[in-house]
Amino acid sequence: MSEPTPDWRQHGVRVVPGDRLDANTAQTPGMHREAAISRAMVGAERIWAGTVAIEPNARTGPHHHGPLESVIFVVEGRARMRWGERLEYLAEAGPGDFIYVPPFVPHQEINALPNETLRCVVVRSDQEPVVVNLEIAEVEADPETVPWVDPHHPPA
Repeated sequence: MSEPTPDWRQHGVRVVPGDRLDANTAQTPGMHREAAISRAMVGAERIWAGTVAIEPNARTGPHHHGPLESVIFVVEGRARMRWGERLEYLAEAGPGDFIYVPPFVPHQEINALPNETLRCVVVRSDQEPVVVNLEIAEVEADPETVPWVDPHHPPA
């Protein structure tokens, strides 16, 4: 006996229009998140995806996403990321760049531009909206800039 064919019309591809995202998701001060792909929106079980916007010269509060991995794709603007126990490390990303945030890493997103909203797409490894807001005393000295380096594309 073979398994019945799934009803792909009801259980197939879903398109979520950009003007119908769900703002009823976990938030961090300084950032506005909207869910596109979640259990509530499309029945997702293992991923969460949505948009984030950070106003000019604004920054989020320090936070982490527990055991979740996050990928941030910069659509518009300039993202300045700080991370570490005291947000002592720094890197920047612009349109077309991807940012990877490992589980439990304390981090902060900053809009590095004075006149443009930072707009990004975020994908997480689970659709549960884990956001742990933190009280962190920022490092007093300038943070250490960490260049992007990977084993496949060593620096020139």
